[in-house]
Amino acid sequence: MRNKGSDNLHGFTLIELIITIVVISIALAAMLGVFSSSMSRSADPLWQNKAIKLAQLYLDEVLSKKYDENTPVGGVPAAGSGGGAPVLTACGSLGPEAGEARATYDDVDDYDGLTDSPPVAVNGALDGSYGNYAVSVVVICDGTEASVNGNQHAKKITVTVTPPAQGAMDFYTYKGNY
Repeated sequence: MRNKGSDNLHGFTLIELIITIVVISIALAAMLGVFSSSMSRSADPLWQNKAIKLAQLYLDEVLSKKYDENTPVGGVPAAGSGGGAPVLTACGSLGPEAGEARATYDDVDDYDGLTDSPPVAVNGALDGSYGNYAVSVVVICDGTEASVNGNQHAKKITVTVTPPAQGAMDFYTYKGNY
């Protein structure tokens, strides 16, 4: 008697099995490489968002101050505009006045040279997750770049935020003497 189905039995040869294992290994290695690469960048949006929030905190604080030490409350008349208006502080003397601390900064250029590591808010309250960040502020007279008549009529405020183990990020804005 003949055994039914014995002619239909097929198996894998050793060569076929080895080739299959090699192909699956190559595909798996490629997939793990892509997965690993995407995982290493998964925190980028987190630190970028925190850096933006930190820069916004500092820029809001600086922009809430007067343009110049001699600018009247409300900004009118603009300092240095003539007609009895107060005289502008010279661009070469930017920075806080003697004995002035951040809590008493009253004009934009007082922030020139400010460096905080770790960063702090003016009231000192920031959560601990910013402990490894660094912030620096530079203020320069830059009216000609801002298309204002006279270099002394606009100040460029640059806030540089350096997240931990990342490159520095610069944020800037202008404050005008209008």
